[in-house]
Amino acid sequence: MVNEVKALYNYFCKFEEMVVQIFLCSIVFLVFSSAICRTLKVPINWAVDLSLLLYAWTVFLGADMALRNADLVKVDMIVKKFSPAKQKAIYILWQVVIIVFLASLIMYGVPLALESKKRLFQTLGISYSWATISVPVGSTLMMISTGIKLYKAVKTPANKGK
Repeated sequence: MVNEVKALYNYFCKFEEMVVQIFLCSIVFLVFSSAICRTLKVPINWAVDLSLLLYAWTVFLGADMALRNADLVKVDMIVKKFSPAKQKAIYILWQVVIIVFLASLIMYGVPLALESKKRLFQTLGISYSWATISVPVGSTLMMISTGIKLYKAVKTPANKGK
């Protein structure tokens, strides 16, 4: 059962990476083509709105990827002066702080997405909630990634590293 969950999670991570790559390439293409067309006096107005929507999702899905693949938020210079046991305690505390922060993003992001329901993208005709819901969804994914790191840190002996 555990191996199936790990395999499913790995598949999801690869899917998430593919989605972020597609979104990022799409944003670059849309912004570039929109600028060219505007210069030619044939603006593509919907490209800006679509780019904004894709950008919101790219930021939060990309943040999950970055958080999962690296320890981005840390100051090694100070922490390395402590014993391995204290380093582990600081690491665990920091992961808990990150989870609390992400929980607050979810707590405030869901009402924001619901409030944005009536607001529409001017040219796309879809609710702005499609952009704002990226905050709680991305935060939930980051919370899962941080929870996995926290679990591994708690499980690993202090002298073995994270």
